[in-house]
Amino acid sequence: MVPAAPCGDHRPMADTQLKITPHESIVVRRADSSRLEVEVTYEPGGDAPPAHLHPVQDERFEILAGQLHARVNGEDHVLGAGDTLSIPRGSVHSMWNPGDEPVRAIWETTPGGRTLQWFQAIDALHREGRVDKNDMPGPLAFAVLLTEYHDVFRLAARPRGLVRAALRGLSAIGRLRGYSAEPAPLRSAA
Repeated sequence: MVPAAPCGDHRPMADTQLKITPHESIVVRRADSSRLEVEVTYEPGGDAPPAHLHPVQDERFEILAGQLHARVNGEDHVLGAGDTLSIPRGSVHSMWNPGDEPVRAIWETTPGGRTLQWFQAIDALHREGRVDKNDMPGPLAFAVLLTEYHDVFRLAARPRGLVRAALRGLSAIGRLRGYSAEPAPLRSAA
């Protein structure tokens, strides 16, 4: 894996492919403090993931191939090649590909913030084999990540206070079980 470009470095990144879910992977095209740009592939047969939001970041998707399904603030969209979708910060959304063909899209997140580190931490769990029979990190691992990266990614589940408290408790257990919120390159450098 190629490490992230330092903040403020505007060079494209060399083929950094990260696995986010069993049906979703990204190749990082640009990463700096102002913007993260990736090419995402949604493999066929995906289900709608849990609704979530980004509290301080906007997202924009440009579909290159295939048909992507999205739900934004309760409104369903089906996007094809050439279509774009902007998702303002704080909007509850989910994206998936229930079809038979892969979907490819350019996905921009502004500002970039710690989104790349969030993706790297999820990818590290996949690479280390710390996933369940469905090829997904379990609740303890996700609780560690959701607690650490609360500025990047939040589940849209309610009541938020109760969900946050539950995540903190599960996160503490997850850390005791060896889960870390740091991406693998940072863990190995320590």
